[in-house]
Amino acid sequence: MHRGTGDQMPDPLIEAKQGEGNAPAYRGTAYVVIERFPIDDYGRRIPQFQFEVMRPVGALNGQIRSVALIPGSTEYGLLPRPVKLTVRPGEDVMVNRHMLSAASDIEASLDELQALCPRLEAVALVVTWFGDDLRAGHCRLRPMVTQNDPEGLSETWTVSGLARDEVPVVSMSEGGPAYGGTPSDASVIEAIKLIRARGLKVTLYPFVMMDVPAENMLPNPYGGASQPAYPWRGRITCDPAPGATGSADKAAAARMQVEAFAGQARLSDFAATDEEVRFTGDADDWGYRRFLLHYAKLAEAAGGVDGFLIGSELRGLTVLRDGENRFPFVEVLAELAGEVRGVLGQETLITYGADWSEYFGHQPQDGSGDVFFHLDPLWAHEAVDAVGIDNYMPLSDWRDADHAGGNPDGFLGPYDAAGLRRMITSGEGYDWFYADAGDRPERRRTPITDGAHGKPWVYRYKDIASWWSNPHFDRIGGVEAADPTAWVPKSKPVIFTEIGCAAVDKGPNQPNVFPDPKSSENAAPYFSSGGMSDLAQRRFLAAHYGHWSSEDAAVNPVSNLYGGRMVDPGSICVWAWDARPFPAFPLHGDVWSDGRNWSCGHWLNGRLSGVAVDDLINAILADFGLSAADTDGAEGSLAGYVVADPGTARAALEPVCDLFGLAVREDAGRLVFSTETGAGATVEPAALVVEEDAPVIERVRDPDSALPTGVVVVIARVSAPPSRISVGTIRPRVSRPFDNS
Repeated sequence: MHRGTGDQMPDPLIEAKQGEGNAPAYRGTAYVVIERFPIDDYGRRIPQFQFEVMRPVGALNGQIRSVALIPGSTEYGLLPRPVKLTVRPGEDVMVNRHMLSAASDIEASLDELQALCPRLEAVALVVTWFGDDLRAGHCRLRPMVTQNDPEGLSETWTVSGLARDEVPVVSMSEGGPAYGGTPSDASVIEAIKLIRARGLKVTLYPFVMMDVPAENMLPNPYGGASQPAYPWRGRITCDPAPGATGSADKAAAARMQVEAFAGQARLSDFAATDEEVRFTGDADDWGYRRFLLHYAKLAEAAGGVDGFLIGSELRGLTVLRDGENRFPFVEVLAELAGEVRGVLGQETLITYGADWSEYFGHQPQDGSGDVFFHLDPLWAHEAVDAVGIDNYMPLSDWRDADHAGGNPDGFLGPYDAAGLRRMITSGEGYDWFYADAGDRPERRRTPITDGAHGKPWVYRYKDIASWWSNPHFDRIGGVEAADPTAWVPKSKPVIFTEIGCAAVDKGPNQPNVFPDPKSSENAAPYFSSGGMSDLAQRRFLAAHYGHWSSEDAAVNPVSNLYGGRMVDPGSICVWAWDARPFPAFPLHGDVWSDGRNWSCGHWLNGRLSGVAVDDLINAILADFGLSAADTDGAEGSLAGYVVADPGTARAALEPVCDLFGLAVREDAGRLVFSTETGAGATVEPAALVVEEDAPVIERVRDPDSALPTGVVVVIARVSAPPSRISVGTIRPRVSRPFDNS
């Protein structure tokens, strides 16, 4: 197999047949040469061969250097060797191999990932235990499986020294398991070694999923007769929850419930070998400490990891206060950070993945005026190397009516590249917010201010730079403390432990929501049609990489205490790449029930192998040795594009322009591609001839034989002259009958 590189040599078999020096290298062309094919096995006929050619196109693929590898719930999906299930004598099923291109799913998936992200450096390996209650004092975190019977499996399953018949089975939903099971300890160890053997760094990411089935009878700490189905882990809290009548928040009961959630496990309770970690403490202790320390010891057994998360998005717990305005779960996390450091050593990066609405502080909505930088004891802790943020901040506020003009943020479309990048440090969460749910539909925006204190960044979750660059002062009752918190400005880098956007219509409006019909968290973004949009995801990520790679976002690395950027683009971890290879996932719905969520979910699989129209245009121009065009206004995406025959750049681009309705014009010697509705040059109305009783805009379409392009001519009479009229160029659609009118 020849991959089409620019320096590939002639194939030795072809050269042997043609003679030395007589065989071309076909540089730039991927091709396969087959020798001694057993043609007799196919009736002495050459059978059909299928090959998938993947080429990373556009800047985004080259910018991604770290991804989160899911699913965290897969009993054998992380094993690099195949696992067989004997259904009955003579009938075997491969549990973790659904593509023939590699020995196992994870091998095939990583092959594709590295092919599509040529600068990939790191993988965050997600591994899951399951919580069973939103009440912190009652919640148990345990490994689970999809079925207890080990009969017929070629590989044993053990986690924390327990076999599959010693752990609970995940709940059922719509006739099947609601989740996959916890990865076996052996599979986690081998996955770590596999990823490192490929030259990549590994961050181990212990992850909590909530197995709270529908129609449960569990008391709801937020109020109600039962708890919501399969909720977000960030909703684990005290009982009653903050704001509820008789809440345990701000009382000794909150600390007691957090201590029950954490449990009593200590490092001395774990015994590790090269293949597993056993727990020797109280068998009924299913607290957070046991869960986290188990994976710290497992990472050690695997030979170490490059990074380790001590938790993520547990905001319902981190904001809980005891009777002395202290935050007991933050204390638990800080203690665990120190213990994990003792296990994994100084070379492992340790942090907590805070929710984007959590990392910067806690401002309880109780009218008290309190402001707490509640995570500062954790961010300042000597064992924590960076401020970790799961960054799903909104970058747009687009509605379909905005297509007629008048978007208040200056967007030309829902995925306006310049607009999205601008909104990383402006807009919602920086300049303004919606005070309640009724304000959003009406666009009643409330400016973010800070009265006499003059520090609006305290309330701006998007203003990472100001939060990071300034000392922090808690406020009790609105009165600022005399002394700052333990946070030292510019002392540690910020890393995005997760960043992503669902591939759904208007995804940047609300990047944190996801489709999952079984879950109470199932949602589409604000004002979304719920339809699939690969472009939404791509433009969101491109905006972030463009911003954080710029010099404007460097925040003077020389002055930082550690000598680096505030946010290094290499530390942006994109959510998410699946260990189940595309297209087996999502097509095998009989194997994986969550495949139906792929079309509008956060998955990168099946999308990084595609191409956005703007990137495709410039890739074609580059292949023909032509300068890049301005394509910011060209919207759309494709799964792939084949140029089957030799030709010109124009011939290759015309079908793309026709399919996506693109107009092309020249501006200062540069080609400009954009959608017809947004294309054009500005012409003063006074320079136009107006005709009474004529249409406002008329499109005149010429055949290919007459002119290279058609022209939009404005010949309208208007009662009041508009401030500007846009004029653009339209490609003739040669596939349709020519209309003389």
